Amino acid sequence: MNTLTFSEARHLVARTGLGAEWGSIKKLEGLPIPQAVEFILSPPPSYTKPPPYMTPWRQMEPMRGEAMQRKDAWVRAKKEGENLQAWWIDQLLTTRSPFTERMTLFWHNYFTSSLQKTQQPSLLYRQNLMLRQNALGNFRQLLRSVARDPAMLVYLDGYKNVKASPNENFARELLELFTIGIGNYTEQDVRAAARAFTGWGVNPGNGHFIFRAEQHDNSRLIFLRRAGSFNGDDIIEILLQHPRTAERVVEKFWHEFVSDAGPARRTVMSWANQFRKADYDIKTLLRVILNSPEFWAASNRGNLVKSPVDLLIGTVRMIPYPRLRHSEMVNLCRLLGQRLFDPPSVKGWEGGNDWISTQTLLVRAAYLAKISRGNLNARVDTGLRLPAKEGQEMLDWLLAVPPVNPLPDIPGQRRLAHSLLRDPAFQVS
Repeated sequence: MNTLTFSEARHLVARTGLGAEWGSIKKLEGLPIPQAVEFILSPPPSYTKPPPYMTPWRQMEPMRGEAMQRKDAWVRAKKEGENLQAWWIDQLLTTRSPFTERMTLFWHNYFTSSLQKTQQPSLLYRQNLMLRQNALGNFRQLLRSVARDPAMLVYLDGYKNVKASPNENFARELLELFTIGIGNYTEQDVRAAARAFTGWGVNPGNGHFIFRAEQHDNSRLIFLRRAGSFNGDDIIEILLQHPRTAERVVEKFWHEFVSDAGPARRTVMSWANQFRKADYDIKTLLRVILNSPEFWAASNRGNLVKSPVDLLIGTVRMIPYPRLRHSEMVNLCRLLGQRLFDPPSVKGWEGGNDWISTQTLLVRAAYLAKISRGNLNARVDTGLRLPAKEGQEMLDWLLAVPPVNPLPDIPGQRRLAHSLLRDPAFQVS
């Protein structure tokens, strides 16, 4: 493979962006793979739109604590949370940097926090900015920032973690989900990590991170067979030195960019070694993946089920159909199982085949039929302009794999597009 064909460029754009956008594909078509990958890894600046109004921490937190005001706090948080979800929908629809948005969403699912648990939309907004800032940076710095993130401290009760009463929630998820995984630590390690993070909290005045030295446990700890008077950063550094941390990140990236099927052990070890040698530089790992034979293998194309965001946002970014209102898109994300800022648990969205059920298939089909529907005999100019000029070009653009259903007998661009969007093959990328 010397230079990218249209189909190969489409594969790269679909896996790293929000929909297989025609203009992005044409920019990469004809480029050597390394050059095309560097283009993807150098996205334009990701400008964020002004956020909606959200009640500040200093006002919301007392309401959450007072029995008489808890219902009012919940109602306010619910409404402001929906506005925040609509804000991210708008960002996803209009961004000039879809790869940045995709990576922000990836880390949002890796380091989850939820509106339901925190009831603090303003903290989730600040967390989103933090994930966005670090999305293509350094995993070490990202992990340290997450450990200090107020939304995470509230979500996993880290702000309650004091030396007189250590709270193990964040320490447990740090080991189990964020780094080395089950089977590589003991309950003693969880307890030691929790004590190392004592004193990390949220400033009651402004909702920012604060370290309360008087609440930190300075006693000698044993963590992963190492002894010392550790703080949270020491724990993170020890975890980063463990080979399983890099391997677990690699496994997550594999399922995001390559395949739902599990990677070969040798692939995981090779990519993880390169990730560690690069001092956990995220772009280096992405460069390895996107240049790999595994990424470009024919067997790994069209084998990822589109997430709700991929389907809802990616489709209208690909084709200039009329868009639904942001509030409708927020509701569709809910119906399809991907409420932004509200993953179902600390494990995030499972993805893959879990996106598909009898109910969600009906909703997906109804959405695609709705936005592509129209009286094809009407003389009214809809303004729709499809860049693909003929049948095979349309197939190569809209589908990652051949269609399942027969193509329409009557020719016409919009008729063909309508058929392809409703084809089961459109559900995968």
